[in-house]
Amino acid sequence: MQNLLLDIDAGMVDWARAQFALTAIYHWLFVPLTLGLALIMGIFETCYYRTKKVFWKDMAKFWQKLFGVNFAMGVATGIILEFEFGTNWSNYSWFVGDIFGAPLAIEGIVAFFMESTFVAVMYFGWKKVSPGFHLASTWLTGLGATISAWWILVANSWMQYPVGCEFNPDTMRHEMVSFSEVALSPFAIDKFCHTVTSAWIIGAIFTVAVSFYYLLKKRDQHFAVESIKVASIVGLVASLLTAITGDHSAYTVAQVQPMKLAAMEALYNGSEGESLTAIALVNPFQQPDYASGEEPPMKIGIPKMLSFMATHDFNGFVPGVNDLIKGGFTNADGQVELSLAEKMERGKKAIAALADYRRIKTETKGQLSAAQEKDLADKAAYLKENMKYFGYGYIKDADEVVPYIPLCFYTFRIMVGLGCLFILFFAVTLFLAYKKDITAGKWWKWLGIILLPLGYVASESGWLVAEFGRQPWTIQDMMPTWVGVSDLSSSAVIITFFLFLFLFTALLAVEISILCKQIKKGPEYSK
Repeated sequence: MQNLLLDIDAGMVDWARAQFALTAIYHWLFVPLTLGLALIMGIFETCYYRTKKVFWKDMAKFWQKLFGVNFAMGVATGIILEFEFGTNWSNYSWFVGDIFGAPLAIEGIVAFFMESTFVAVMYFGWKKVSPGFHLASTWLTGLGATISAWWILVANSWMQYPVGCEFNPDTMRHEMVSFSEVALSPFAIDKFCHTVTSAWIIGAIFTVAVSFYYLLKKRDQHFAVESIKVASIVGLVASLLTAITGDHSAYTVAQVQPMKLAAMEALYNGSEGESLTAIALVNPFQQPDYASGEEPPMKIGIPKMLSFMATHDFNGFVPGVNDLIKGGFTNADGQVELSLAEKMERGKKAIAALADYRRIKTETKGQLSAAQEKDLADKAAYLKENMKYFGYGYIKDADEVVPYIPLCFYTFRIMVGLGCLFILFFAVTLFLAYKKDITAGKWWKWLGIILLPLGYVASESGWLVAEFGRQPWTIQDMMPTWVGVSDLSSSAVIITFFLFLFLFTALLAVEISILCKQIKKGPEYSK
């Protein structure tokens, strides 16, 4: 970012994005299970503390073993993920490191140390501390993991909705002016609630799947049935909460990232009373001709539902891709939306103003005339007023600001469709566990096991929607991805990409192997 006229290696951008995506996708295979099992094992140990029945203690110990394996793997990938900001995205780190680094620092100093400390007590303190202190340690381990997720999601949300900051032209950096705005932005709160509740679903599905395995093998049946009862309650509540928080997230996205919503819906020309697309034949292999305004074939929608989701008004106006490019409508802030061309023009002027500001500062070495001081003040004021369009100065045409619509469209529907399936699955499983004999029959148990990988598909789909939907922005409206990369050759990133691919695949294989061995071994009962 220090060089305003950029000569970026396109290959470097693609490989840096690919490497970060690879690391994030693998990392997110471990995180949801950590958050989900933290809740499950906390509930089991609470049952032990209240009833003093050793059976519940044995259950808590078993699920804590599986939690520990997954926790260790998540830490390994998470550390690498944070280092990549400095190695591959140094321009980004320079531009907003004062803001973005704050929540990550808090996550490392407070949350990570908190969960690392109490996880030791949880595993090795059964006979060394009181039952109450051990129970507190178990819950604090899960709370630490959840707080860790909070600060990471705060950082991610700020990239998608930058608030609480001002640009300092003297340092060429964004500086935080309100920590509370960054930490408690509505986007961060919605993302956290939606992400954590969806992680509880993964923990519940995992618990049910393992328990169904025991029922199919006709072993540890009491253990399995009690696990299914608790996990089904958690899963059903979490699925309903995920649906509620997802609805509110969609509303927030409509306010601050309307292009993402338009891509998710393959909505090219918006209107009042817009329907929510249920199905449509969007070509998954190429970007559609959105400029023509022609709707995807076989489109079936729920009348006026998208308008209600996006505006909380059945007749509200929802802009499509072309509306956002052309501008001229009243946006969520009650202002007339600028066209893309106007935003690009303001962005270019902002870049030029910053370049002039830096040139005058350098040439005069602080010895300014009255006219130069006024000129600097004018340029600083223009920058402050138009910094929200700064990133548009690097945009060359409309195609660059439109996310890849097929990916956003289909991953959103995979996520929502599987979410509805999980609600039904947990409701039926809960009924069978309490009202019927869930140990009988096989097909429902096999369905529960099959749903485990589909839970991860839904979870990863949600992240793909969130991250691909905000393209081309590293920071919404202020920094495109190709501006944030480091000045490296693509060959350096290619080498580390394949090294990480091998390493992460090996870690995943090791985790699955250890988990399978522990599951096959089963719970150990106290004598």
